[in-house]
Amino acid sequence: MTTTQEMLRTYPADLGKVDGEAVVKCIQACFECAQACTACADACLSEAGVAELVKCIRTNLDCADICATTGRVLSRHTGYDANLTRAVLEACAAACKSCGDECNQHAGMHEHCRICAEACRRCEQACRELLDTLG
Repeated sequence: MTTTQEMLRTYPADLGKVDGEAVVKCIQACFECAQACTACADACLSEAGVAELVKCIRTNLDCADICATTGRVLSRHTGYDANLTRAVLEACAAACKSCGDECNQHAGMHEHCRICAEACRRCEQACRELLDTLG
């Protein structure tokens, strides 16, 4: 059992009809993606052709911030606001799609971009799956 699962399991209030497994999967995907994007941006800065990676770096950093924020918002349940949660999930899915697309363009030359693109795809999917359960 992961820490995320344990924390959700021990939450003192009733979470209602929230799909706990989808929430856990999304939180974990968000934090994993945030880390991958941060590391990818840093790796891009170390590449000889860094000027060609400016858009990738910027997209990585934006995605990392949005994913980290989404993971934190999803970790809080007191005073839950479904509209805000939907908006944050939609923004995260959009950021992950954008970053995944950008990194995929560099994946043939830079392994870190390939790994990051995959993390972005997983996070985008987890956000969309959680959105589907929220109705």
